Amino acid sequence: MSVLVLVLAVSAACCLGFGFVLQQAAASHAPRSDYLSFRLLLDLMRVPSWLAGIGLMVCGMALGALALGEGEVSVVEPLLATNLLFAMALSRHRTGQRLGRQGWAGLWLLAGGVAAFLLAGQPQGGEAVTSPLRHWLVIGVVVGIALLLTAFAKRSESGVAPALLAVAAGLLYGLQDALTRVTGERLSDEGWSALVTAWQPYAVAVLGVTGLLLVQSAFETGPLRVSLPPLTASQPLAGIACGVGFLGDRLRTDTGALAWQAVGLVAIVVGIVLLGLHPAMPEGPVSGRREKSLQPN
Repeated sequence: MSVLVLVLAVSAACCLGFGFVLQQAAASHAPRSDYLSFRLLLDLMRVPSWLAGIGLMVCGMALGALALGEGEVSVVEPLLATNLLFAMALSRHRTGQRLGRQGWAGLWLLAGGVAAFLLAGQPQGGEAVTSPLRHWLVIGVVVGIALLLTAFAKRSESGVAPALLAVAAGLLYGLQDALTRVTGERLSDEGWSALVTAWQPYAVAVLGVTGLLLVQSAFETGPLRVSLPPLTASQPLAGIACGVGFLGDRLRTDTGALAWQAVGLVAIVVGIVLLGLHPAMPEGPVSGRREKSLQPN
């Protein structure tokens, strides 16, 4: 792993983490009637703090795309998962909460899990899979699970809906990262003329907008501690699955390496959960939810 990939991926995680906190603070005020509707995005466009959060997220995505252009998806995705550390830092600054044992445990588990996975797996690039069947099988599974979770969330009356939407969004974002890698390679190898006739760039745009709607709906209906951990955990898992599934990323497969990779992924998920449940994370939708469109602050 090059220093450039590390710097780009961690910088992307920083922008994403800060951006998610600002977005959730604004989306928690949105009217309930906007749930899973594109009206929600139109409504939030009137809120300056949300636009600032989106600006940071766009910067994060751009930096992430640059990192994906220089390194393998299986390397970049675990590093992007550290966005929760930066979200925690901003939330802690806003709430004044100390990290305590839970915060430090989550921090070290997340950071240690990323390090263990990368050191044990030693991800390397390889020849992309040319079989269309394998491409569409992996894509179909990821999109199908995301659609199923969204359908459950739409019908659910319990507090689990924000988590389901966040997982669905994370799956789509992981797939988006993989297709961003494909798009960048196609542009580099074949130029703009081949890019505009390919389907991948348009799929990246559709996945981005759909994921954004799911994330904002999750932020609207639940606290950051419920929505951000599932989002952060599911995105790298989907990205790694796509990287190995059709991008040709290779991981060490001997018994010891697989065991440490599993330990690393479990540590990442547990660390994310501990940080997401930390008191520094905002607790629930802000009271006084509006019934009309949001107005500028």
